Amino acid sequence: MTRPDKHRPESLAFGTRAVHAGNAIDGGSGAIRTPIVMANSYALPQDPASISWSDVDTPLYTRNSGANQKGLQAKLAALEGGEDAVVLASGVAAIHAVIFGYLRSGDHVVVADVTYEATWRLYTELLPDRYGIEATFVDASDVEAVRAAMRPTTRLVHVEAIANPTTKVTDVAAVAQVAHDGGALLVVDSTFTPPPLYRPLADGADLVIHSLTKYVNGHGDAMGGAVIGTTALVRPLKADAQVDVGGVISPFNAWLIQRGSVTLPLRLRQHLASAQRVAEFLDADPRVAYVAYPGLPSHPQHEVATRQFGGRGYGAMIAFAVDGDPDTQNRFVAALRVITSAVSLGHDESLIVHVGADGPRVATYPEEFRRWGHLRLSIGLEDVEDLLADLGAALDEVLGQLGG
Repeated sequence: MTRPDKHRPESLAFGTRAVHAGNAIDGGSGAIRTPIVMANSYALPQDPASISWSDVDTPLYTRNSGANQKGLQAKLAALEGGEDAVVLASGVAAIHAVIFGYLRSGDHVVVADVTYEATWRLYTELLPDRYGIEATFVDASDVEAVRAAMRPTTRLVHVEAIANPTTKVTDVAAVAQVAHDGGALLVVDSTFTPPPLYRPLADGADLVIHSLTKYVNGHGDAMGGAVIGTTALVRPLKADAQVDVGGVISPFNAWLIQRGSVTLPLRLRQHLASAQRVAEFLDADPRVAYVAYPGLPSHPQHEVATRQFGGRGYGAMIAFAVDGDPDTQNRFVAALRVITSAVSLGHDESLIVHVGADGPRVATYPEEFRRWGHLRLSIGLEDVEDLLADLGAALDEVLGQLGG
């Protein structure tokens, strides 16, 4: 048996990595937790002539590198099973970093037809209009559709492990094979499926993106994004998106996110268990029009999700609608007393947002999303019995009691 050593994250189980990876004793104070280093600049050697002013390894200037940023990058690489990571100001900054680093005018990208809204706009408007980069949107759950969309000029395939907001699941290993056969990189946005639930690099993804704002931070109080992968693929992103574009994370946010990440495996266990209970509760209620959650046997990719996520869970995001018009959806949300109406996800508190059935992205959504709209529910850390009681009381108030 390999002896565990906190200085060698690869020797540690996941929960122990979450505690120790990326942390170091402070040489100045002796503090056993890396402190917040709110400095813009770091001391230079006596003769700085040989220094590269774009160096991302030696702390010179916080846009290049900093103590909190470096610690968080080391932790994320260890948790995701990658060689290196770059942390940036937001999840969208991380998405943009990959685009900026690996696409050129005339390149082609295959993109999942259900994606985060900023991803959709980048690939449908900004990149084609301004840089001549063309994207083909496909049903990423259909491996043959991905294969058919590949071109000689395809440089990236961009998917989400669980799609935002429909919860469609991509078979990452199968899509990775298609991407690599076509000479393209596979980029997986795994924000809905943080480790230890899922690590896409193990299934062949080249780069993994996270909005650290969500589950990794977990407390709804800091914003950040990350790209994780091999050193060869990540290092150019540090030089370009971080140093020269300047999408750097603040030391304070990096410190907050690293602090939050320590409890990620514990929090995620609660998120996943509660989400399964809530999804089953909603699915059994006739006043609910539909429920989209990969943990339900009725979900179109339930078997893929079970295999891919190894029985560890199915995420903590649920899409559903109550039986009624948009006003009914809004009144249902207003009737909740524990769950908070707000955007974002992965927080300690449960969040819900009503999204209507119009807009350009909706055309590729399942029929029930187009008919009813949807309520996107992020399950938090509250006692699940309180969540079930809150949902049940709101259903009673707005749609009448069962049998009444």
